[in-house]
Amino acid sequence: MKVKVISRNPNDYLRETKNDIHKVYRNFDPSLHPFEVNREYTRALNAAKLERLFAKPFMYSLDGHKDGIQCMLKHQTSLSIMFSGACDGEIRMWNLATQKCLHSVQAHDGLVRGMCMPWNGDRLLSVGDDKIIKHWSLDEPALTEPIDAIIAKTVLMGISHHRKKSLYATCGEKVDIWENNRSEPLRSLTWGVDTISSIKFNPIEVNTLAGTCNDRSIILYDVREAQPLRKVVMKLCTNAISWNPMEAFMFVAASEDYNLYSFDTRKLDMPVQVHKDHTSAVLDVDYSPTGKEFVSGSYDKTLRIFPLNSGRSREVYHTKRMQRLSCILWSLDNKYILSGSDEMNIRMWKAKASEKLGPGDSKGFCKLKKA
Repeated sequence: MKVKVISRNPNDYLRETKNDIHKVYRNFDPSLHPFEVNREYTRALNAAKLERLFAKPFMYSLDGHKDGIQCMLKHQTSLSIMFSGACDGEIRMWNLATQKCLHSVQAHDGLVRGMCMPWNGDRLLSVGDDKIIKHWSLDEPALTEPIDAIIAKTVLMGISHHRKKSLYATCGEKVDIWENNRSEPLRSLTWGVDTISSIKFNPIEVNTLAGTCNDRSIILYDVREAQPLRKVVMKLCTNAISWNPMEAFMFVAASEDYNLYSFDTRKLDMPVQVHKDHTSAVLDVDYSPTGKEFVSGSYDKTLRIFPLNSGRSREVYHTKRMQRLSCILWSLDNKYILSGSDEMNIRMWKAKASEKLGPGDSKGFCKLKKA
């Protein structure tokens, strides 16, 4: 009599250390699983619902300013340090990990129009309505007395620092290129416009910078040239721009017509993408460090996160007490978003609303590491 026996080697389906994992044999014949697509669709839908259900984007707010927030600045070498400038001329230095103000100083008479920092992070530069460019030391005790003060001939609306050299640019009635150790501008760049409201250096093509003007135009400059390079005229004024940190030729412009426009500097005839969803003027915009997304703050009291190649936002953040947003930042570790608004608060949000950031996540605390 013959007996047929099925014999399997245990090494094929058991772990070497613990014999507790058994291989499951499945028949993948589609005729045996007629509702597989329907079940997978239901699972994906439930997963999306749970992601929205567990979304808690707001983390905490930083209180202390006595007037609306006008501008903010990320520290170039430390993830936990951030600077904010208010409409009353005060500048504050914050530690985001402890949620405390480290230093504060009455920097300017009137609004703090802009702040910037060299790539090594050794000093802070600020401009205000008093037409003074001030250099502040960040060595302890920081922000006590300015180490240098330069009186400009015209009102200054913004400032931006070169990525590698000790150069910075200011804007107002014209664009001036300065050096850190000089009290007179190296050169002035003009193109027959009334006022340049904001300016931003390119982080990759470091000698290129772009400015937004009150005559609805966006002008590209090169610090090595004596004249501006190119100009594109929009239908309405542009409030701010942000360069893509991964693609040197791309930038996004925040416009008064409720939209954002992605441009390719090699072809400025028309935007690459129009980003819609805001219901009022867009006041500020900032790219993520990965270059795949950007965040915008608007007069409609919301901030929105847009994918680079999408015309619609993937997230919208707002609170009941938050008023119009004047400035926005995306942290250098790609995890957090900072927003400054008119009711004197700086709020921190998660870049991904449902992401768990640690055991203290439910209490609204975060852990930041120094770079």
